[in-house]
Amino acid sequence: MGLHERRQREKESIRANILQAAFTLAKTDGWASLSIRKIADAIEYSAPVVYDHFENKEAILYEISINGFHCLQIDLLKAQKKHESPEDQLTAIVDAYWNFAFNNKEYYQLMFGLGMQCSGKGLMKEEFSSFQDMIFDCTFEIIKKKGSNQDNACHSSHALFSAVHGLISIMMMRNDDIPSTMNKTTLDETLSAFIKSL
Repeated sequence: MGLHERRQREKESIRANILQAAFTLAKTDGWASLSIRKIADAIEYSAPVVYDHFENKEAILYEISINGFHCLQIDLLKAQKKHESPEDQLTAIVDAYWNFAFNNKEYYQLMFGLGMQCSGKGLMKEEFSSFQDMIFDCTFEIIKKKGSNQDNACHSSHALFSAVHGLISIMMMRNDDIPSTMNKTTLDETLSAFIKSL
């Protein structure tokens, strides 16, 4: 291995360690307490080394959030491929989204700015809209199958996304004072009513 390749590999390794350390610190102490100094201490380098790889903390958060969106998309596609009918696909996609949110709380909070500023605002349209696009496709196919007005697909799918994301956000951020009846059953009933209404 040449000197250039060795340096490149070392650079990639340090970059990966920075991202991993930031994510680990967030899991322990929350995103709000994350700082370049803490990341540097965690990887046992000085702060300037971190700045050699990332312009600022926002750049680190953006990179982690993009990874979160990619992980989410993989889960959604796996769930969708297990089913044939648009109704079953929609149910599987929403379930996968729900499970991702609560199995990856730190990712979800960062991806959607729950309790903090959303990272990379306006810079990740494709990743951000993946779930909405899949909901729209299923909704459109259900409407088409039922012979309903296809012009309603966009509005309806947006309403479903708002309901799913809203319920997750409430449960994630206000879990100490929300009614115990507000849970996955609420989502299942909402989705069932949604499909029937199309």
